[in-house]
Amino acid sequence: MRHPATAALDQETAIELGQSTSLEQLTLEAAAIRDEGKGAIVSYSRKVFIPLTELCRDVCHYCTYAKTPRQLDNIFLSPDQVLEIARAGLAVGCREALFTLGDKPELRYRAAREALEALGHESTISYLKQVATLVHRETGLLPHLNPGVLDLDDYRSLREVAPSMGIMLESTSPALLQRGGAHFGSPDKDPVVRLQSIRDAGIAKVPLTTGILIGIGESRIDRIDSLIKLRDLHIEFGHLQEIIIQNFVPKPATLMHAVPEPPFEELLWTIAMARHIFGSEMNIQAPPNLNAGRLSELINAGINDWGGVSPVTPDHVNPESPWPQLDKLATRTAAAGKTLVQRLTLYPDYVRDAGDWVHEKLRPQLFRHSDAEGYARCDSWAAGSSARLPFTVSGTSSILRDNKLTDILQQAQAGERLGEQQIERLFNARGPDFETVCTIADGLRIDTCGNSVAYVVNRNINYTNICRYKCQFCAFAKGKTSENLRGKPYLLEMEEIGRRSKEAWERGATEVCLQGGIHPSFTGQTYLDICQAVKKAAPDIHIHAFSPLEVSHGAATLGLSDKAFLTELKSVGLASLPGTAAEILDDDIRVTLCADKVMTADWLNIMRTAHSLGIPTTSTIMFGHMESPVHWARHLLAIRDLQSETGGFTELVPLPFIHMEAPLFRRGQARLGPTWRENLLMHAVARLVLNPVISNIQTSWVKLGKAGASACLAAGANDLGGTLMNESISRAAGADHGQELTPAKMDQLITECDRTPRQRSTLYGNPNNTQMTRSYQAKSLAANQGIASPISFWRE
Repeated sequence: MRHPATAALDQETAIELGQSTSLEQLTLEAAAIRDEGKGAIVSYSRKVFIPLTELCRDVCHYCTYAKTPRQLDNIFLSPDQVLEIARAGLAVGCREALFTLGDKPELRYRAAREALEALGHESTISYLKQVATLVHRETGLLPHLNPGVLDLDDYRSLREVAPSMGIMLESTSPALLQRGGAHFGSPDKDPVVRLQSIRDAGIAKVPLTTGILIGIGESRIDRIDSLIKLRDLHIEFGHLQEIIIQNFVPKPATLMHAVPEPPFEELLWTIAMARHIFGSEMNIQAPPNLNAGRLSELINAGINDWGGVSPVTPDHVNPESPWPQLDKLATRTAAAGKTLVQRLTLYPDYVRDAGDWVHEKLRPQLFRHSDAEGYARCDSWAAGSSARLPFTVSGTSSILRDNKLTDILQQAQAGERLGEQQIERLFNARGPDFETVCTIADGLRIDTCGNSVAYVVNRNINYTNICRYKCQFCAFAKGKTSENLRGKPYLLEMEEIGRRSKEAWERGATEVCLQGGIHPSFTGQTYLDICQAVKKAAPDIHIHAFSPLEVSHGAATLGLSDKAFLTELKSVGLASLPGTAAEILDDDIRVTLCADKVMTADWLNIMRTAHSLGIPTTSTIMFGHMESPVHWARHLLAIRDLQSETGGFTELVPLPFIHMEAPLFRRGQARLGPTWRENLLMHAVARLVLNPVISNIQTSWVKLGKAGASACLAAGANDLGGTLMNESISRAAGADHGQELTPAKMDQLITECDRTPRQRSTLYGNPNNTQMTRSYQAKSLAANQGIASPISFWRE
């Protein structure tokens, strides 16, 4: 979890900065600080506003939200009314259910106590928990709760039903509590009480929204004091996910109706000071509906968020100020040089660190709603599905909104090794920046590979789906507890492996790709026998087989080193290794994703050893599950660094996670695979990061379908992999796409992309003419056979 604030700017220094610096310079510097951490993104949450009760025991002199019982038809919304509002929000794409309510109305009004009793509750907080649970269960919306002052027990109870909560500090000025002050008669607005409540949220590990209200009688020094106190709490607990700077707007029929609103320059000054005090990573928000027509100035002062915007419900706290339409908000944000991005009620840092910040009951829905960065997932596409593509890359580059990308892209084009944070920045590209990254990557592909698209005629032979390992993403492998997933357990006999290899050669294949589960009875001799069976049936076919996991397992069972076992495999015909079992080369992810598999260093060492023996390999990355862009960056750098050392990788194959049947997803621990934008970016960024050490970026038609693979060919990819003939792993995970793409269909797909088809060998040479001819004349596959009895699978 990043801690955005530091204690570098103390109160005295902040006051001096605010007094001695011109507004123009202050905001210019604040915007630069913001850009360092947030780049070109300004976020918002698409929410539905649920006013659970408009009663409140406090009497803030600027507020029109709070009513008396005689002014209300219903003291509390009923559960049915709450659900009706929530479902209306769900229908228009909302992800957040914002519950707003007055502070502890039962302590002031008998009517509130009686209404709660009729609902079966003793307190407003108890009823709030019930209806928040109901909304989350029935709609999947993520509740955000604004019930006023809470204590530690309240937070611990409510965090079970809401991933985030909010309480405005408003001001630390004690003068506001005095007679004539904005908070006179409002015990819950005592800054001591509110700061303690904000502290309790930190102790309870509740991601909290807070902020200050300006123009209600406080001074600039009061504002700095408020911001410093909030920053100090954040340094201690790391729990403040955003700071709202809200300007007072006088409302009719309030005691402060005649008080002038603060000058707009005061709002800009306060936003800028907040950015200076909190630094580059804090989310700073100003409400757009309270500042219509002046949004560019707010952005230029240092904000990076518009807060919640509802397409279906009004701002019940400021009903005189309607929400901006989202398309207009996007346009006005773009006019300030930024890209509008939808977030969740929880900000991205906290989504990515949900294990620490979000109750386990809420995580499954949170992961369903989020992308890899932690923003809202905004398309319905998923790897393996037949869903229509949300968009394709236009092929035109634009002026970059994130100015840091200019240098990063130039370094990548020059073949320089990028740093981890630079690669993260590429993966964070959105809007026109995304288009530019993809377009430049594709231009680099043209410079490196030309306009041809290569593929190999091969056959996949997955010899068993019985596996002693428990990779949490895998729906292919079968064990004692996994028969409820797609497919029955099976084990191919050696004769059937040989038959399929011979049939593949006769159909024009130049390669067989052999992989499978780690059957409990398998030893290293099994893998040697498989190679011999293939070579006996098809002596000239290329054996591309056995992931580093299978190599490690085989070596261990024979008491050999990895090097000695690889030497044995090479002697019986192994020609190259697939780069699978890599998943994400970061042990922080692997300990959950595939804890009993080879770890990162082991995978890299086996590949290093293979390369030293003259055995080339592919490389892969399996993305879109529980990792984030920083892990993608580390993975790509690990691949690049090893390639710079050995030169043994032939290509990189991005493999999008197919979620449908994956155990990790079914248990609510994974996302819905990568978004479509992330999928395109993975191919594009891989092209940039691996330049010039790996020339070939492959796209998987099995996981993406023909349309998806075609789109990736315009984002840096130059290879379509194999024709396959058989494919089991992706389909076991829930993929819709076919098991074979014949050479004729490959050629058609490629030519429809205005590219030139090229059949290749495994190692990117030219296949012999006889095999090419056979591949275009191949007959249909014979029925598969030679599957051993399931009874013999599990031998302890």
